[in-house]
Amino acid sequence: MSIIVISFVTLDGIASDPDGSAGSAHGGWMFRYGRGPVDGDKFRLGALMTDGALLLGRGTWQAFARLWPAREGAFAERMNAADKLVATRTALDTSAWANSVALEGDLLDRIKQEPRDVVVIGSLSVVRQLAEADLIDEYRLLTFPTVLGAGEPLFPAGVPMAQFDCVDAEPAGELVFTRYRRAAR
Repeated sequence: MSIIVISFVTLDGIASDPDGSAGSAHGGWMFRYGRGPVDGDKFRLGALMTDGALLLGRGTWQAFARLWPAREGAFAERMNAADKLVATRTALDTSAWANSVALEGDLLDRIKQEPRDVVVIGSLSVVRQLAEADLIDEYRLLTFPTVLGAGEPLFPAGVPMAQFDCVDAEPAGELVFTRYRRAAR
């Protein structure tokens, strides 16, 4: 089992409010380059969408549950068909998005027991919990040529040191796709 984090990030490391749904002052920065750079399977999830499970925090799940069920196309079909685990501390009706289940109990304990690969989408609070517990095996990042100077970074101060190897880096139009896998321990 591997834990894979996918994230949109700015040059200065900000990962919060890429779509503007949180209403932050600089939110919506990922759409400044149009929808093309973010449409489809830009993170190369492939079989992970079928064989693994998506892990989303409550806020990300709620935003996605409003959007994805109505979308069409091959990637939307895969997103909608994927198993979705929702990290939440309060009751949540997951019927709005197929194959979603709210996780019960401690997030870290539950994820350590998950036999499938887990793909974390957005959900900075979930990413931080996993990073602090040294559970992340891979990062797949789509970096935007934007400096915000404010917002929540993907890697805040205090995250434990971890070593990763760059296994892929390539331009994606104005953006850069990078993939980092955990270095041998």
